[in-house]
Amino acid sequence: MNQLLDFLPIALFVAVFFGTDAPDNILWATAALMAGVTIQLAAYWLLKKPIGGQLKFTFWASIILGGLTLVLRDATFIQWKPTVVNWILALVLLGADLFVGRNLLKSLLGQQLQVPDNVWRNLNFGWAAGFTLAGILNLYVAWNFSMEFWVTYKLIGGFGLTLLYIILTVVYLARLGHLKDPNAEAPVEVTPNDHK
Repeated sequence: MNQLLDFLPIALFVAVFFGTDAPDNILWATAALMAGVTIQLAAYWLLKKPIGGQLKFTFWASIILGGLTLVLRDATFIQWKPTVVNWILALVLLGADLFVGRNLLKSLLGQQLQVPDNVWRNLNFGWAAGFTLAGILNLYVAWNFSMEFWVTYKLIGGFGLTLLYIILTVVYLARLGHLKDPNAEAPVEVTPNDHK
């Protein structure tokens, strides 16, 4: 259910953008995005699901930058939204670690994954670098390609990058041997002498 709610705003944005023939379809799509994040937040509230800081931040970024896009009739603001969100996430991860001494990834995933602090720190910096790169790529696509390409990239690129980061994280943890089940029994080694 959470995944469906999380997908709703971007799905509405893309559907309205490509489903509207008006020359100002980006404005209609932006309004749909703003409606989508509002519905998403309301659904979380009505279903009594926890509303995390990332969802609140994404909501406000969508409302403020989307509002500027609609009022000024300038798509630049909504095109900056993914970059702003990604860069703020990177700064929060780095800032919490460097200035407060708190690893937010460990706070979020520490119950499910037991790894040493140096591994958490590497993951934290890795994800911060990934968010920074995602922000840069968004601007590159926004400034160098058509609006249609950027909207498609916003749908596919964001999910693709997240999937890539997850795969890289799993590969990193697997190579260090941190994905083994600690409750699993070690395999019994059979030596030639055991058969005698």
